[in-house]
Amino acid sequence: MNKMEQQSAIKIFEEKKVRTLWDAEQEKWYLSIVDVIAVLTESPNPRKYWSVLKTRLKAEGSQLATNCSQLKMQSADGKFYLTDVADTEQLFRLIQSIPSPKAEPFKLWLAQVASERLDEMQDPELTIDRAMKEYLQLGYSESWINQRLKSIEIRKELTDEWKKRGLKEGVQFATLTDIITKAWSDRTTKEYKILKGLKKENLRDNMTNTELILNMLAEASTKEISSVVEPKDFDTSIKVAKQGGDVAKVARKELEARTGKKVVTSLNAKAVLSLKERQEK
Repeated sequence: MNKMEQQSAIKIFEEKKVRTLWDAEQEKWYLSIVDVIAVLTESPNPRKYWSVLKTRLKAEGSQLATNCSQLKMQSADGKFYLTDVADTEQLFRLIQSIPSPKAEPFKLWLAQVASERLDEMQDPELTIDRAMKEYLQLGYSESWINQRLKSIEIRKELTDEWKKRGLKEGVQFATLTDIITKAWSDRTTKEYKILKGLKKENLRDNMTNTELILNMLAEASTKEISSVVEPKDFDTSIKVAKQGGDVAKVARKELEARTGKKVVTSLNAKAVLSLKERQEK
């Protein structure tokens, strides 16, 4: 499977997380088998449950246990490990081997997940609606979600501008993003993530509202400057990225001077959400 054609996502079934990967080339979802088993069985050790079940299926000559793939998925510790995955068709067969009262509702949910992605490919607005629902299910506030979705839109406009200028996804996009981040926040992306105690987690998913707004201003400014300057090479795009980030830096400095508070902080989504849960209890 081509890694550039994969998109990871967390899907929610009855408030439980199921790690997934979308393969754009094959146009199918791959889901973590262990996560599915955790949902269906509520076993205290879903990995052991899957190990025993896999051994039994192999002994029965089932192709399901031998044909399942392994893909790198993010674990609870933030690191990526090879994980047994199955596509939706394989999972429908696997569910037959797991006695569970949740089997039928899970099948309906699984069919919905498969169809939703194909619908989104035809109507991109559905992606926004789906993202909002999933962020809500994860416990984010509506005001934060609105900012996050707007930041996704602005990021897309910037990357479209970069593509238009002949820049390459991967190293060049990452380098320019790092320059923008460093310019407005005085931290590289890596330094920013260390400040927030993040590893593989998405930095933007762990920004406060104000941080998101300033990051959006930096990226929107970079896009606007680039469309006027029309850089012909990567070196010129680097200068434009710095200029775009500097626009947001001026705003950050002004805000900090007027409030006496730092904008870029160690506060991350996990801390905010756990605090919210404690307050609700």
